[in-house]
Amino acid sequence: VITLKKSVLVVCALCLCGAVGLLAAAGAFRPSAGEPGMTIVLDPGHGGIDGGTVGVTTGVPESELNLLIARDLRSALLSYGLSVVLTRENADGLYGQPTDGFKRRDMEKRREIIESAAPVLMISLHLNKFASRQREGAQVFFRADSPEGEKAARAIQDSLNQLNSRAFEALTGDYYMLNCTNFTSVIVECGFLSNPDDERKLLTPAYRRRLAEKIAEGAVRYLLESGTIAPESAPDRTAGG
Repeated sequence: VITLKKSVLVVCALCLCGAVGLLAAAGAFRPSAGEPGMTIVLDPGHGGIDGGTVGVTTGVPESELNLLIARDLRSALLSYGLSVVLTRENADGLYGQPTDGFKRRDMEKRREIIESAAPVLMISLHLNKFASRQREGAQVFFRADSPEGEKAARAIQDSLNQLNSRAFEALTGDYYMLNCTNFTSVIVECGFLSNPDDERKLLTPAYRRRLAEKIAEGAVRYLLESGTIAPESAPDRTAGG
């Protein structure tokens, strides 16, 4: 069981009631330094010559927005005292040379990074598309045979539903990033680039920060409820010295 500072735990409890944004803005807690074993891996999908899907209006590549969301999410998770590893830090892919088999090499490198970090949770960030432009909102996926993945996905989905125009259910998915390791993993499809309204919001820094905050809230809620993190004993402030 990993510990979080008591001040952070209080914020985590309040954030379930939707108050974390106000508390953070008011400086109601101080982030603690990340400790060994408290690592979350963030996987910004695509990169390099693999841009993923593109915005229906602007043509913005999914890979660019995935990385921006990952950076905001890293900041949000660091504020809870968690350590964060990104599978990619820039616009480049992880495949080396853009030759045949680049996609396989890219995915295998992501797996290597996850295995090396040995995280309490891996969150792969993507953007969705659908034939109908009416589909919108963020949705979370988990591996069917992963009870912890399901718990994490449901916690993050519940948090994201505060931003969605309608409530989604977390769903099972058969994807490489969910299957490539035994570490608890989820995929967050952060919106539909095939929907002009979602595209417009995702191009807005304030919305991406809010999206990242909700993902972080759900992730921390999962870690608390699963017993992965626990409160640290409060220091005795009545003692002299």
